[in-house]
Amino acid sequence: MARRYPKLSLAQERRMIATAQAGRKTARDELVLRHIGFLMWCLRTKVFRWHLERHGDDLLSAAILTLYQKIRTYDLNYRDRGGVLRPVRFISYVWKRIDGLALDHLKRESRSGVSFDEARHIPSRSNLPVKIRQKTLPARFLCRDGHMARAGGN
Repeated sequence: MARRYPKLSLAQERRMIATAQAGRKTARDELVLRHIGFLMWCLRTKVFRWHLERHGDDLLSAAILTLYQKIRTYDLNYRDRGGVLRPVRFISYVWKRIDGLALDHLKRESRSGVSFDEARHIPSRSNLPVKIRQKTLPARFLCRDGHMARAGGN
């Protein structure tokens, strides 16, 4: 994605947001696509791994919808307390909301009846027997003996 959508300057980003706010769907979609990697990074750093394995798709979908909402509400004429125009990068504008979205989801799940202690005991793929892992994991993630490959080599 990084090659297809290189980083924009602040001026280019603001022009694209203005175009998207004017109703151009392609500009809106491109802004969202440019920030998918950021969304995934935010979720990976804020959410427990076991929770991402269970609810990652739902979280990412909700985060994408949040991006679309934030494009509409981004203020191109934002001024500081002194009245000076202070352009803000879009990523700076949305990151707190994405973090909040992840935390809200965790709170909702904790109220749904599965405690964090119970959830800690949900088996991860690395704890499964070798034969099951071989069926659920692509071969590129397994060593010759069927165990999980470690980062940086077998």
